[in-house]
Amino acid sequence: FSTVSHDKGDGSVRYLLSGEGAGTIFTINEVTGDIHATRSLDREKKNHYVLHARALDRLTGRVVEPESEFIIKVQDVNDNAPTFPDGPFTASVPEMADIGTSVFQITATDADDPTYGNSARIAYSLLQGQPFFTIDPKNGVIRTALANMDRETREMYSIIVQAKDMAGSVGGLSGSTTVNITLTDVNDNPPRFPQSNYQLYVPESAQVGKAVGKIKANDDDLGVNAEMAYRITNEDGAAMFSIATDSDKREGIISLGKPLDYEKKKAYSLSIEGENTHLDPRFSHLGPFRDTTTLKIIVGDVDEAPVFTMDYYIMDVYENALAGTHVGMVTAQDPDNARAILSSNSRYSIDSSANGEGLFSINANSGLITTTASLDRELVPWHNITVKASEVGK
Repeated sequence: FSTVSHDKGDGSVRYLLSGEGAGTIFTINEVTGDIHATRSLDREKKNHYVLHARALDRLTGRVVEPESEFIIKVQDVNDNAPTFPDGPFTASVPEMADIGTSVFQITATDADDPTYGNSARIAYSLLQGQPFFTIDPKNGVIRTALANMDRETREMYSIIVQAKDMAGSVGGLSGSTTVNITLTDVNDNPPRFPQSNYQLYVPESAQVGKAVGKIKANDDDLGVNAEMAYRITNEDGAAMFSIATDSDKREGIISLGKPLDYEKKKAYSLSIEGENTHLDPRFSHLGPFRDTTTLKIIVGDVDEAPVFTMDYYIMDVYENALAGTHVGMVTAQDPDNARAILSSNSRYSIDSSANGEGLFSINANSGLITTTASLDRELVPWHNITVKASEVGK
C-alpha cells in the first residue's frame, strides 16, 4: 500500500504510521510512504485494521498534509476446514420407517468468510453409512434409505459424515464426524409360545385361589410393545382354573378356581392365549398379534384319610345284656378308591377319651362294636362314643 502526498521525490517529506499494528504488523517506508505487512495475517482473528499516516517536512517537522486514515481489510483465503464442534452425535429413528424418513440434521461450521467466494460453502456426504442412510449435500439432513430396517436384526448404526468446503469441489478442505443412530422399537413382532403343548402336575390337595403354575410367551419387542395379556379360552378349563398376567415378568400365573378330586377327574386341558395389549395398526399385516398353546394339567393323587359311610350312627342294645353283646357295625371307605371298603391293612379304634368307663370295644378289623359290661338304662340311657378309622402305618 502506498500513501499519496505532494512530495517532489527529493526525500524532503517523512512519512509516519500510527494505529492498529503500526510498527509491529505494519511498517511504512519513511521516504516512499509504502506500507508493508511484516507477517501473515489471519482474517479469522482480525478482519481489518485502522491506520493513520502523516507527512512531515523532514527538515522542519512541519505537517505537510493533514493526517490520513487507512482501513486495511484482510481478504479471505480458504485456510480453515469445516468442523463439527458438537460431535460426535446420537440420533434415533423408529424401526420399519419408510424410505426417506428424516433422522437428524447435522451442521458443520467453517471459520472462513461466507460472503466471499466458496471458502465457507459446505457440501455434505457420507463416508460410511450406505446403503442404510443418505444425506442431503446442501442442508445435512440424514434420511433412511432402506425399507423395513428391523431393530431385532440390527439396532445400532454408526455413520461417518464428511463436510467439505469449496462446495465439495476438488481442493476443498474437509472435516468429518460420527453419528450413532439407534433404531427404536415398534410393535412388529407377535408373541409366540416356545411350545405348542405343555404339561403341569398339580396335586389334588392344592388350595383354591393359590397359584399352581405359570406359562410365558416370548416377544422380541421392548417395553409396552411386548406387553401382553393371557386368558383361558376353553370353557372347561376356565371353569376350573384362572390365569392372571404378571406384567413385570410377562408371565401368565395359573391359579386353581375349584377343588380338585383325583378320584373324579385325573386331567384337564387348558387352551391358553397370549395377546399384545398395545397394537400398532401400521403393522397389523404382520399379525395376528396373539398366539395359543395347550396346557395339560395332570391331577396328582394324594393319600387321603378314610371316610365313614355315615357322619353318625344310632345303635340300640338291651339293658342288662351280657358283656360281649353285639351293638352294631361301622364302615369306612378309602377316598382314593371309593369302591373299596377298608382292607385288612386298616384298623378301627375307639377314642378312649370319649369312651366313658370303657363300656364298649370295637373289632379293629371289622368295625363291629360290642359291650364290655352289662348296661343299666335307668342309670345312663345314652352313650356317645367316637370311633376312628386309619390305615396301617398312617
